[in-house]
Amino acid sequence: MASKRYRKAHEMIDKEKKYDLDEAIKLLKELPSAKFDETVELHMNLGVDPRKADQQIRNSLVLPNGSGQTSRVLVFAEGQKADEAKEAGADFVGVDEFVEKINSGWLDFDVVIATPNLMGKIGRLGKILGPRGLMPNPKVGTVTMEIDKAVNDAKGGKITYRVDKFSNLHIISGKKGFDAPKLKENLLAIISQILRERPAALKGTYIKSMAVTSTMGPSIKIDVATARKEARK
Repeated sequence: MASKRYRKAHEMIDKEKKYDLDEAIKLLKELPSAKFDETVELHMNLGVDPRKADQQIRNSLVLPNGSGQTSRVLVFAEGQKADEAKEAGADFVGVDEFVEKINSGWLDFDVVIATPNLMGKIGRLGKILGPRGLMPNPKVGTVTMEIDKAVNDAKGGKITYRVDKFSNLHIISGKKGFDAPKLKENLLAIISQILRERPAALKGTYIKSMAVTSTMGPSIKIDVATARKEARK
C-alpha cells in the first residue's frame, strides 16, 4: 500500500500533462520529501533497438554540479599506477586480493577502474560485475592509464548509463536538495549528451518519452520537444 506521503505527492502531479523542465523541477522540489536527501533521476525511453551493436547507448558524463553521491572507488592497478590511485583518493587499490574478495561475494564499492594490462584478470569477474554495471569499460573511461583522472572524475560526480533491453535509460541527475538552477544544468547536460549520441542509422523518433523522479516520489512527465530545444541552445 502506498504511503500517505506518496499519495499526496501523486495527487499534486497532473498525470496527463507534460511539463517543461522548469515546471518539472519546481514541482519535484515541492513534493513531500522523505527523511533523507533523495536522488533525482532522469528516465528516457528511446527509439533504439538495443540488440543492434550500432544502437547501444552507453557512456559516461561528469555532471556540471556533481551527482551529490560519494562513490566508493576500487582500482585494479600495480606499481606506479597503484600509487597514483591512492594519491587521487581511491578507496581500494590492488589486484589479486580484490579479485578473490569479489569472487567471495564482496561488493562494497560503486565504481571499478582498471589499467588495460590487468583486464585479462578482471575479465573473469564479468559474470559478477557485468550485470551490476560495474565492469570496467574503455568507452566510459574506466579502463585507462590515466588513473588519477578516472578516480577524480568518479569522486567528482561522474555518472555512467546504459540503455536496457527495453530501450530505457535511467540516469542519476543529482539530489532533490540541489537548488533548481543546478538541477536544471545537470539535466540539460545529460539531455544534450544523449542527443549527440543518436545512432546514425536510426530511423524515426529517437527520444520517445522523458520523465524526472526522486527516489521516493512519483514520476513527472517532461515535454520532450521543449527539453530538446533547451538542450540544443
